[in-house]
Amino acid sequence: MVLPTILPKIAAHWLFTFYRAARKLRGHAFQYCRSSSATTTKPPPPSPVSPAAKCTVVFPDAADKAVVFGFDGALMRSAALFPYFMLVACEGGSLLRALLLLCAFPLVWALGERSDAGVRVMAFVTFFGLRPRDMDLVARAVLPKFYMEGLNAQVYSRLWLPARRKVVVTGAPRVMVEWFLKEYMAADVVVGGELHVVRVGRGRYFTGMLCGPGGSAAPALKHKALQAEALGTDNAMADVAVVGNASQLDHPCFPYGKEVYVVNRESTKTARLPRDRYPKPLIFHDGRLAFLPTPSAALAFFLFLPLGVILSVIRISIGILLPYKISFGAGALFGVRYRTSGLRAPEPGVKRRGVLYVCTHRTLVDPIMLTAALQKPVPAVTYSLSRLSEVIAPIKTVRLTRDRERDAETMSRLLEHGDLAVCPEGTTCREPYLLRFSPLFAELADDMEPVALDAQVTTLYGTTASGHKWLDPVVFFANPQPAYRVDFLGAVPREWTRAGGRAGAEVANWVQRRLGEALGYECTGLTRRDKYMMLAGNDGVVAK
Repeated sequence: MVLPTILPKIAAHWLFTFYRAARKLRGHAFQYCRSSSATTTKPPPPSPVSPAAKCTVVFPDAADKAVVFGFDGALMRSAALFPYFMLVACEGGSLLRALLLLCAFPLVWALGERSDAGVRVMAFVTFFGLRPRDMDLVARAVLPKFYMEGLNAQVYSRLWLPARRKVVVTGAPRVMVEWFLKEYMAADVVVGGELHVVRVGRGRYFTGMLCGPGGSAAPALKHKALQAEALGTDNAMADVAVVGNASQLDHPCFPYGKEVYVVNRESTKTARLPRDRYPKPLIFHDGRLAFLPTPSAALAFFLFLPLGVILSVIRISIGILLPYKISFGAGALFGVRYRTSGLRAPEPGVKRRGVLYVCTHRTLVDPIMLTAALQKPVPAVTYSLSRLSEVIAPIKTVRLTRDRERDAETMSRLLEHGDLAVCPEGTTCREPYLLRFSPLFAELADDMEPVALDAQVTTLYGTTASGHKWLDPVVFFANPQPAYRVDFLGAVPREWTRAGGRAGAEVANWVQRRLGEALGYECTGLTRRDKYMMLAGNDGVVAK
């Protein structure tokens, strides 16, 4: 009679114990897979390691060791390749090429996104006819942001940082990941498929074909001398190999690891690397897409794009044609989110000169948003505004020449006639950083007010360094819900002006810090030239 009463309790206790153990195992980041060749002293033949090898949960030690990392699914939280091919197709090619790649996704899905055949299809559609220079710009200016946001924090902290030598293997073409891994991550060797290039006339173009059988890293690892060079050991054996899942254990690179670890998929969900732990600050990036274009996200984008263009035309027309008091409500009706704070009534008394509004620079529509907040037109000085933007702008814009004396004379003349808006960074910056402020504005006026402007988008960036700048306002207002924040921070105290005995550089630095604190941004000493050299390969000055 006692046995039927006890058995359910024992069974419940066992089930609860097994459940806790499963939860504990699922939370671990790594599993150690012991194969029959793991204890050999010479390199095993490059035959597939059985995915059924015995695996136990451990915490690996990579201190002062040579480590081979799988990029897709191990160093990165996701093993998906399609989004990064889509970024190259869209930013390096065109919207038409990106649409063709999206149409090819059903075939890629049927073949397997990470299979050799699937990679070959994506590579051909993405790279056929693309210039290596365009790919280089995408690799430097676009992909690092998305790769950085996809890093696996646990793999980076536990294995990447303490490793002595870092070898990365990717299923994508090597040109897509090499610049990021060497410039930001300080990788020693990057192994991946090689794209074939042909010369046509004076130009060089990708054929879209991957060199070598299978287009994978296998050919690069067959030569023993190259194995030793990549792994940094005489016997071509790495100390540790890290893969994204057990199916990657058959990669030709990983049998050359004395220890092989599999990253637990469950642990990657909360393994996002915070910005303050990035291996190198990510300040500049380019490109139009503000989201990772997974197949579903890319499909939604192309379906929304025609409506986005129509909304952009309507929103721009509202700002040009309607009075300021009406444009607020009309813009909100069509999805534009706008917030302003800190605006004060002008002090009584007659001022000899106008107020100089010192603004942060997020998009080309910053002065227009400032004007909308003030409910009166405020001229703005610019460096490189397109002719079309000047024509359709609802405010007066004045071009500067980057000649200090001429620009100072122009700004002084404008201040004699009223208020003026200036963005002393000289160029836009998307990330939460402020570029160095030119001190010219501080030498021309004592009556200044810093204005913190911030723009938020979800689909498309309204700025570009290497694309068509005349499209910037159109692209910004083509977002589903473009948002703007305008915060007036009050007049600069007299003791922090030239009239208070401060040098122009001191005033500029004080204003920069004040704006950085208001927005939560970090101040830098980087300039417009640094940005364009990084993103476009030039100094940002176009010769006439």
